[in-house]
Amino acid sequence: MIRLSELKLPLGHADDALPQLVARTLGVAPADIADCKVFKRSFDARKVDLLTVYIADVTLADPSREDALLAQHAGHPHIQRTPDMAWHPPTQAPADLPMRPVVVGFGPCGIFCALLLAQMGFRPIVLERGKSVRQRTKDTWGLWRKSRLDPESNVQFGEGGAGTFSDGKLYSQIKDPRFLGRKVMEEFVKAGAPPEILYVAHPHIGTFKLVKVVETMRTEIIALGGEVRFEQRVTDVQIEDGHVRGLTVLDQQTGTTSELRADHVVMALGHSSRDTFEMLHARGVHIEAKPFSIGFRVEHPQGLIDRARWGRHAGHPLLGAADYKLVH
Repeated sequence: MIRLSELKLPLGHADDALPQLVARTLGVAPADIADCKVFKRSFDARKVDLLTVYIADVTLADPSREDALLAQHAGHPHIQRTPDMAWHPPTQAPADLPMRPVVVGFGPCGIFCALLLAQMGFRPIVLERGKSVRQRTKDTWGLWRKSRLDPESNVQFGEGGAGTFSDGKLYSQIKDPRFLGRKVMEEFVKAGAPPEILYVAHPHIGTFKLVKVVETMRTEIIALGGEVRFEQRVTDVQIEDGHVRGLTVLDQQTGTTSELRADHVVMALGHSSRDTFEMLHARGVHIEAKPFSIGFRVEHPQGLIDRARWGRHAGHPLLGAADYKLVH
């Protein structure tokens, strides 16, 4: 495929305008374009006439022409070969897997760790101290409406992690040359998230959709041979000669404690499992402070920001809610 960037069209352009612009930019006929997929869409509001800006990946009707066409446009900063964005598993589980890996925590880190391990055939066991996302939702609303707190099932603990109830961003300023973020987005879409998160500049799923997406991802992990065990709190870890050998697990439903043998454990704990941090530190696990930045929230009427950013185009259905970033 061929990737074209800086493709600019008026807001609200016709559906066939992008393929036609692609054809003109490449110097081919529209019939020579077999497929045109949007990789990224953003808006340029620096001038009065707001523009839609695309990065598009193009498949030619005759793929054998691709090399010649790229050579013809060699040196063009906005015409390049589409990079390989596929996720390539680093390994596959052996047929005689001696012990299944254990993932502790089922927030974003734990979900994707377990999902990728499952896709590679490792059949992971997930231990989550909180409850499933549906039950957790009930418990969280119980706190907000009735001031009834469940210490193990709330905004911080449970399936989906601490961000489940904040309609947070799905974008990052971290450079991603291996397109690992693309793998994350594709898994979200496969689980039911809106396909537009693959190409909009500031994607988000939405809390109410996210609940179903998280459930679907859990279902895939289980279908691939994994297990997800809720209300299971890790209270101790067995370490021998610098190697993990197992975990002590408290079943919070029954109050019983059991031992789980494991030689590969991923601690996807989030930021609130202070009792687990203390236990790991006591067992000699190296723990260090992570640098972080602090932000603050400023609330404005949304219409004010829309008008400031979009001008006379504010309220256009394609634009959605405008935002801005202030860094000091």
